[in-house]
Amino acid sequence: MNRYEQAKEMFAKYGVDTEQAIAKLAGIPISVHCWQGDDVVGFDGAGGASGGIQTTGNYPGRARTPEELMADIRLAFSLMTGKLRLNLHASYAMLGKDAGKVDRDAYRPEHFAPWVKLAKEMGLDGIDFNPTFFSHPKMKDGLSLSSPDEETRKFWIRHGQACIRIAEYLAEEMGSHCLVNIWIPDGLKDVPADRLTPRLRLKDSLDEILSIEYDKEKVRVAVESKVFGIGLESYTVGSNEFYQNYAATRGICCLLDNGHYHPTEVVSDKIPSLLAFYDKVALHVTRGVRWDSDHVVLFEDELKEICKEIVRNGATEKVMIGLDYFDASINRISAWVVGERNMDKALLYALLQPNDTLKKMQDEANFTEQMVLQEEMKTLPYGDVWEEYLRRNNFAGADWFEKVRDYERKVLKERK
Repeated sequence: MNRYEQAKEMFAKYGVDTEQAIAKLAGIPISVHCWQGDDVVGFDGAGGASGGIQTTGNYPGRARTPEELMADIRLAFSLMTGKLRLNLHASYAMLGKDAGKVDRDAYRPEHFAPWVKLAKEMGLDGIDFNPTFFSHPKMKDGLSLSSPDEETRKFWIRHGQACIRIAEYLAEEMGSHCLVNIWIPDGLKDVPADRLTPRLRLKDSLDEILSIEYDKEKVRVAVESKVFGIGLESYTVGSNEFYQNYAATRGICCLLDNGHYHPTEVVSDKIPSLLAFYDKVALHVTRGVRWDSDHVVLFEDELKEICKEIVRNGATEKVMIGLDYFDASINRISAWVVGERNMDKALLYALLQPNDTLKKMQDEANFTEQMVLQEEMKTLPYGDVWEEYLRRNNFAGADWFEKVRDYERKVLKERK
């Protein structure tokens, strides 16, 4: 009997079907962000990240052109383990002859056609999309959709509308929905004199963006809150309370980024709260270190808890999982792969829990038995089931990093 067969028997003693878990995991899509590969610089000439976002590190090999980023994505995605989607920001437009002539408020579907071509060639499940409300000279005094300057506000409204049209194109081309996530860096460094009016302007701006006609089956709009950002320490216009109320009254989604809350708040507890009211919930999974620092996702307790809440509540088709981190201090391709594989590992860990039994124990107030069972599950041979999942799906095993190391020697070190 091989190690997987032994593990299968051990999990079966607790009522867990490892075959079912492996099959389920293979069908859960994960949306992988393009911006890990180039430190959130993009291709529309706006430059490095700004507006409360900061990428740290100068590890050699950053992708500098669309061709380099696409090559890196091909390698990184080939070493990942799940059903994959590509997540784009609007700043990754391929402007070509329109470079310098077309601004973000006039981006068109054809500016993203090369990404569709790449996604189809790679057999991806779909493409998700984000308006880019940062790193742009038309951010007036750090404000976009909440700006008191009407010209500034209208520019960003047009950008949001253009992004919804682009998202509809992406959905039609890929034959899958496109999640459009709206996050803005608007806020103030010091104590505000008026907290309400900027939020009223933001509400009106969002209403104008959503006023255009679009297919709501193809385009799923989400709003993403944040507790603070660099230079926005005292006041964030798009707060959690604002966006949850906005989403609930407009029939759209909330997106939860687990780096966007107070360090003592956990997204794993927020997911079931939103599932009580929303048909869909969106996630950006990252790893905050004392703040929203966008470290590479590791196989840690909160990631496991996030995945448990998705799985135990039967929400693998309700929760749209995306990744969001950008580390320039280590090999960027390795960062991509480690984070995505850990997301899959945590989902498998959750799928290998006796969730129905544990729920029954809680309902019957058998808390002693519940604790004992939860602790017993932690030392079962989960890793053997993971290795079987890799083998069956022809995913790279533990030797995947050698391919990254070889690519670094041959390709990344040549980038100056």
